[in-house]
Amino acid sequence: MESFLAARKIPGGALAVVKNRRLVYARGYGWADRAAKIPVKADSLFRIASITKSFTAVAVLKLVEEGKLQLSDRAFPILRLGPLPAAGQKVDARLDQITILHLLQHTAGWDRDLSGDPMFRSKEISKAAALPGPADPETIIRYMLGQPLDFEPGERHVYSNFGYCVLGRIIGKISGLGYEQFVREKILKLAGITRMRIGATLDGQQAVGEVRYYTSDDATGASVFPGAARVPQPYGCWHLEAMEAHGGWIASAVDLARFAAALDDPARSPLLKPETMARMYAPPTAPVARRPDGKIADAYYGCGWMVRPVGTGGKANYWHNGSLLGTNTLLVRRADGLSWAALFNQRSEDKKLPDGEIDGALHRAFNAVKEWPEGDVFPSFANR
Repeated sequence: MESFLAARKIPGGALAVVKNRRLVYARGYGWADRAAKIPVKADSLFRIASITKSFTAVAVLKLVEEGKLQLSDRAFPILRLGPLPAAGQKVDARLDQITILHLLQHTAGWDRDLSGDPMFRSKEISKAAALPGPADPETIIRYMLGQPLDFEPGERHVYSNFGYCVLGRIIGKISGLGYEQFVREKILKLAGITRMRIGATLDGQQAVGEVRYYTSDDATGASVFPGAARVPQPYGCWHLEAMEAHGGWIASAVDLARFAAALDDPARSPLLKPETMARMYAPPTAPVARRPDGKIADAYYGCGWMVRPVGTGGKANYWHNGSLLGTNTLLVRRADGLSWAALFNQRSEDKKLPDGEIDGALHRAFNAVKEWPEGDVFPSFANR
C-alpha cells in the first residue's frame, strides 16, 4: 500500500482484510485531507465508484427472493417511462426485449465506446429535456429511451453504467422504498453496515469522516451545475447523486469488509440464500463469455461481480473495482476465505503506473502470510 501510494503520489488510502469472516487487519495510509494534514483512518469514508454495482445486484436478487421480481422480467415496462418529447425520436423496438438479467450482466445492448456513456453527459441530457440540470436518473433514462441500441440484447457483454442506473430505478419502484432506503434496510443493515450512504457531488457537502478527492494535476473542469464556475474535477464535473445505483455510494474499507464477510459462506449468509448466490455467479447465456471452442471463459461478469472459477470444486474468486476522477477502489473475495477492500482518494493517470497493479501486489502480499491472527477486530468498529 505504501509503495503504491508513493509511486503514484496518491494522498491517501485504506485497507481492510478479512479471513474466514473475521476482520484481521484494518488501516489507513496517508492523508484524507492533504492541506489540513488529516490522516486517513481505517474507517474513513471514500467514494466506492463501481463497487456500488455489487450492492445493487444483491438488492435486485433480494427482490427476486421476495417474489417481487424475476430475472426474466422485461425492464422498461416496469418503469412505464416515455422518451423525452424530442422531435423525430423513434423508440428502438429492441428496448422492449431487455430483461433484468441483461442489465445485471451488461448484455442489454449499449456500447459506451460507440454511443458514449449517458451518465457523464448531464449537460447534453438536461438541455434535451429543457431542464436546468444536472440530469437525474429518470431524466437520463427517458433520454436513452429515445436512442438506438448498439447491439441486440444478449448478443455480447459491454460494461454499462447506464444499465445499473435502470436497475436502481426498478429497485426503488418495485420495493416502494426508493433505491437507497431499500439497500440500507435489506442489505446494509443485515451486514452490520451503518455509515454507507449515497455521496454528494459538491465540495462542502461531504459526510462526516469522508476523505477529500484529488487528481494528479489538480485539474479543473466545467461544472454540470447551473451557474457554477469551473470546479476541481472530482467536485462537479459529473453528478454523483445520479450515479446512485452504479457508482454513487460512499463507504469505508471496513464497511466493504463487512459486505464481503456477509457473502463469504452461502450457507451462513444473512443476505441471500445459497441458490440465489449461485445464480448471482452463474455465467451469462452463450455466446457471451465463451471461448472460440464454446467453453466458458476463464473469467466473466456474473450479476454484479467478476467471477474466476478456481479448481474443480465449484469455488471461485469474485471481485469488482471502481474508478472515477479522484477515486480508485477494489474489493476482492477469494475462494480460500480471504477478502480485502482497498480504497484510494486519487487514481493514477500514468499508463506506466496503472491502478490495477494494486491487485497483484496485494495477492502476492497475502500469499506470503504464514500465520493469520486469530482474533476479530470487527467489534472495535461497531457503529463506525
